[in-house]
Amino acid sequence: MKIPEILIPIIEIPLKKNIQLFVKREDLVHPEISGNKYWKLFYNINNYLDKSPEDPFIITFGGAFSNHISAVSALGKKIGITTLGIIRGEEIQNKWQENPTLKSASENGMNFRFVTREIYRNKEPLIKTLEKEFPNALIIPEGGTNKLAVEGIRHMLSFETKSFDYLCAAVGTGGTIAGISKFAEENQKVLGFKVVDDISLNEKISAFTERNNFTLFEAHDGSYGKITNENIRFINDFKEKFGIQLDPIYTGKMMRKIFELVEENFFLESSKILAFHTGGLQGILGANELLRKKNRD
Repeated sequence: MKIPEILIPIIEIPLKKNIQLFVKREDLVHPEISGNKYWKLFYNINNYLDKSPEDPFIITFGGAFSNHISAVSALGKKIGITTLGIIRGEEIQNKWQENPTLKSASENGMNFRFVTREIYRNKEPLIKTLEKEFPNALIIPEGGTNKLAVEGIRHMLSFETKSFDYLCAAVGTGGTIAGISKFAEENQKVLGFKVVDDISLNEKISAFTERNNFTLFEAHDGSYGKITNENIRFINDFKEKFGIQLDPIYTGKMMRKIFELVEENFFLESSKILAFHTGGLQGILGANELLRKKNRD
């Protein structure tokens, strides 16, 4: 069974400005294979299955609350392939059942290996070991970002997206914004909102897209995974006003920054802006749990 293509709705967010803002609801692509993760995996998985591997097996990497880990586990269950998650941080090895992301991934059939943060940062020796141990496996990088993932992002663009002046997305590992940049129309400006404090992202994205049509904005509030009270208020207010749930790590930070740019008159008059809702809603449970532990519920 391969991954099918899916059509996604575009919803307008009314603004009291002479510009138009829309959201493409990629979060609706699948309840568990969330948003851009679906398209990042699209060619990786389908090309792998085209080779008819013996005993197909998928290995990938992520942190304890990783959207990518969640998506790969759900995909493995959906198409009947065994999955293995290499998880950053051996300190959670004996208590992962308390983590909603890993618990759900395990219920989807994913097995785990927990490694130290040092080993995780220097993945090359680890990957070589995994290749020897599982020679028939498909090994997908952290966040799913590689050349095939960037190609898959083309499916987030369509005839409907061609009329927009700005295309916006949150940026983690850079694969999604690279794909949007690569397949955008010549007249379109691509805006990426960084949720990680990574100065090398511009170079990484450029290597995949080979175009200079994108601009990156800082939107991480100081570090990846940081959840400020301002961001919580914005997400709750956005849902109440527009009926769309954002996540606190990616789309909430992106949309908050877009609203700030609107107020600063960054966008030209009569512009049409399209923001991609890249999912990640599974992370809300983990975020709420962390906030409760800090007495911020």
